Amino acid sequence: PESTRFAFRVGGATFLGAELVPKQVALLHELVPTAHMVGLLVNPTNQANTTISTRETEAGVGALGLQLLVVQASNEPELDLAFATFAERRAKALIISPDAFFTNQSNQLAARTLRSALPAIYQNRGFAVAGGLAAYGADIASSFQLIGGYCARILRGQKVADLPVQQSTKVEFVVNLKTAKAMNIVVPLPMLARADEVIE
Repeated sequence: PESTRFAFRVGGATFLGAELVPKQVALLHELVPTAHMVGLLVNPTNQANTTISTRETEAGVGALGLQLLVVQASNEPELDLAFATFAERRAKALIISPDAFFTNQSNQLAARTLRSALPAIYQNRGFAVAGGLAAYGADIASSFQLIGGYCARILRGQKVADLPVQQSTKVEFVVNLKTAKAMNIVVPLPMLARADEVIE
């Protein structure tokens, strides 16, 4: 869309997304070490993210000797089918691929994972705040600060073409301890110490 292209031209800032999936795999395995089948939820309409996320997740679970079940969903009815598939195939943990649709569905996804007793991790902090087990992803506030800085420089007369593209590398790790207790998951103390935020 034109609005997206405009935001990219004036922003000049990006943030980490699918590149963080291997770390999400490791964190989820640390939280649920008995889960040998890991689900990956992807949006087939976002092919670029789906391809990268699937590749990175396959590498992560393969290194740990785990199995991966990839399921697609791009709307709410397909989410119903996806969670039914995870239950049927006995996935015991879930990684949610970075995607705008899933971010908009953070509250619903958190509720679904809690109802399904399916420990899940996503990149968006709002997922953990809404009741998801954990979130590990880019600190969006840091990216917005970069964009604000770009806008200020443009308003002072600098040319967009002269401004380098920068990537925010700050990440945040959020654990919902209340959800962990509801799922009978014992969060290791060292992990709690590493978390940027613990929701109790």
